[in-house]
Amino acid sequence: MGFGIIVFLAVIIGVLGSPGVTSRPEAAASADVSAHPNSVPETPEIFGQEKVLVLEEVEEDVMMTGELNPNQYPAQRAAKVVQHYLNTCYGSPYRVIGLNRVHSGNAQDVTDSGRKFQLEISVQDFISNKTEKCSAEVFFPSGGQQRSPQVHASCEELPKINTQAQEEALYQKYKTNQSRLSAELPDSFGHIDPDMEPLWHLGTVASSFIMLNESTENTLYNMAQVANITQLATENEQLKFDYHILLHEMVSQEIIHWKLLFTWSPPAGVKVLQMEQLPHSHHHEPLNTR
Repeated sequence: MGFGIIVFLAVIIGVLGSPGVTSRPEAAASADVSAHPNSVPETPEIFGQEKVLVLEEVEEDVMMTGELNPNQYPAQRAAKVVQHYLNTCYGSPYRVIGLNRVHSGNAQDVTDSGRKFQLEISVQDFISNKTEKCSAEVFFPSGGQQRSPQVHASCEELPKINTQAQEEALYQKYKTNQSRLSAELPDSFGHIDPDMEPLWHLGTVASSFIMLNESTENTLYNMAQVANITQLATENEQLKFDYHILLHEMVSQEIIHWKLLFTWSPPAGVKVLQMEQLPHSHHHEPLNTR
């Protein structure tokens, strides 16, 4: 079975008000959307007000073991899990790591226990735009009960990006914030104020804890929106936040609501206290902080 034809999907983008566009980390990740379950779109190109996605329709029988096609879903989904893992290890309001490219991949069945992926990928810090090639291993446990994938990754340079000064300034700003911030990112006009971008980045990093925990071989997650963010009273020198996050599961096309209670400080990083999946009709209320 050979490769199919190239499919062009043209999406007309309505422009209201100012032509300025707010750049967000998930904007790059949104290129992962595919109409065909085995296809991965190329990076979108913008021509005036028309956005054209070029999709490559591929074979139905995707190779699941042995050497993998880097552009097909087994390698891509495993690589996205590595992205979420790296964010849980190194992410901050000024360091958000995303998948740039899958160079090669190999998968093997581990007898009666799951499937292991060996990957060579490039990841990118969306804020500094620095890119690094990394080696990674992802193990998806088998069995009916949902268990988080196990990840090991070797990336030497990205964790060394120095964001200490910016993080300390942000920490001091919100540590002395008596009004205890409450906001929606982006707002109803799709805009994120530059002063609020670090909190959007913080939500992206914190949501990686959920996406890493929930990922399987058959999922592909991105954060779609911070529907609400509330700053809670600071405890033990840690800033404390209650986020209502919308995740986009790209395979099923579901938008899934989560509440996420976590703390952050420059020395300790993000520490998740509670994760709770919500019904679609949920109206946000702060998490019980007992």
